[in-house]
Amino acid sequence: MKVGVFDSGLGGLTVVSSIQKIFKGAELFYIADTAYAPYGEKTPEQILDRCVNITNYLLEKHEIKALIVACNTATSAAIKHLREKFPFLIVIGTEPGIKPAILNTKTSHVGVLATPATLKGDKYQLLVNKLSSIKNVTLYEQACVGLVEQIEKGEINTPKTLEMLEKWLKPMRENSVDTIVLGCTHYPLVDEVIKKVMANDVTLIETGNAIAKRLILLSAHLGHINEGNLEISVCHTGEINKQMIEKILENKNIEVRKCTI
Repeated sequence: MKVGVFDSGLGGLTVVSSIQKIFKGAELFYIADTAYAPYGEKTPEQILDRCVNITNYLLEKHEIKALIVACNTATSAAIKHLREKFPFLIVIGTEPGIKPAILNTKTSHVGVLATPATLKGDKYQLLVNKLSSIKNVTLYEQACVGLVEQIEKGEINTPKTLEMLEKWLKPMRENSVDTIVLGCTHYPLVDEVIKKVMANDVTLIETGNAIAKRLILLSAHLGHINEGNLEISVCHTGEINKQMIEKILENKNIEVRKCTI
């Protein structure tokens, strides 16, 4: 089983981290599209173009059978088109965990941290409208401009990152938000900092585990037997922090190389 996974940078590796815990007998090819990062500040047309180019690359170079769009912004901009253009592929997207957050909250106050493009996207708005009937909750949405870049640089616990999160999370803390949706695959990398700033028992909702389980289910339909080793390789289109790759995946034996797409 050959699986392609991509994101604008390191964030999608949080999804790969979940996958490697339960998915076996496969080759996984991860593309960090750092030359075009961050996606969250690109137009939908630019993001769609990159998604198609990356998918074609993964098909031509690695003959993938499954594609995981490990980015909320890219999923919002391109998932429908990718499924129509590549109907022979398993295509799994990433969307904010609004439903589990709504079901989890006790205070009925839910925070959503995401990129500007995700919050403005039709897919996110449709999701919120669809799920609002489950329970009457107040959403505190926050576009985290610049947070992806901080994480890409490995600045997880720096004063600047802490200051940014303090500014964004203060209204949530003051309004009894007890559940926060991490609407970008980069954000689990600062989960401990978020908990520190919130200074209370907050539940953080991420989607890596759900994607990993979905991959196992859909690949089984193709006859995949979930046994054996999982080989992971990482390709990056621009600069990348290799120490962060090792930290996220807890693995120093992963092939990391630069590629042109």
